[in-house]
Amino acid sequence: MSPEIVRLIIGALLDTLRMVAFSGALATAIGAPLGVFLATSRAGELFAAPKWNGLLGLVVNATRSTPFIILVVAIIPFTRMIVGTAIGTNAAIVPLTIAAAPFIARVVEAAIREVDAGLIEASIAMGATPLQIVRKVLLHEALPAITLGLTLTAVSLLANSAMVGVVGGGGLGDLAIRYGYQRFMPDVMASVVLVLIVLVQAIQSLGEALARRVNKRARRG
Repeated sequence: MSPEIVRLIIGALLDTLRMVAFSGALATAIGAPLGVFLATSRAGELFAAPKWNGLLGLVVNATRSTPFIILVVAIIPFTRMIVGTAIGTNAAIVPLTIAAAPFIARVVEAAIREVDAGLIEASIAMGATPLQIVRKVLLHEALPAITLGLTLTAVSLLANSAMVGVVGGGGLGDLAIRYGYQRFMPDVMASVVLVLIVLVQAIQSLGEALARRVNKRARRG
């Protein structure tokens, strides 16, 4: 493999990591609060608002059920409005974020709903406010499960970041399409696949290690 191809792979890898990092951070900032609200806003819960809960749940489900490649194409006008273009690494961050945020919302909701209801009742009995219960009880107890969920989200983002290469999104997927497929360079395609496999393994191992660590802290707390 020529030095030029190696340089292209390294550049594409950095673009992919940037896409995953930025879209993951933005999706977490959007999806985590939505997940907390979904988990605490049914009738009789801490922030009871069943109508808003149902409406938000409908939007989340609709977004999650849309195939990613269709979502990418459908929101091209919105992507162009946000970043000024529908092609390239920056443009790819928009659909990646929109696709990941609802997933994270459901991950956070599910993790919070697994927390023992007795802890919530005990906190209420001790005079804790709803926000204190969310921050010190629900999120604290659900953190290991949320960490694993975010790890799964990062792996999914990595796969989707490769998929946006089909529409010129940049990164490893774009490199595989332009060189591995269109220019009939199987060594490039194989290299991209190998890099993606290594990245997935690294993300999964790191996420599991973090989950074990926060789980130990939660038990000590």
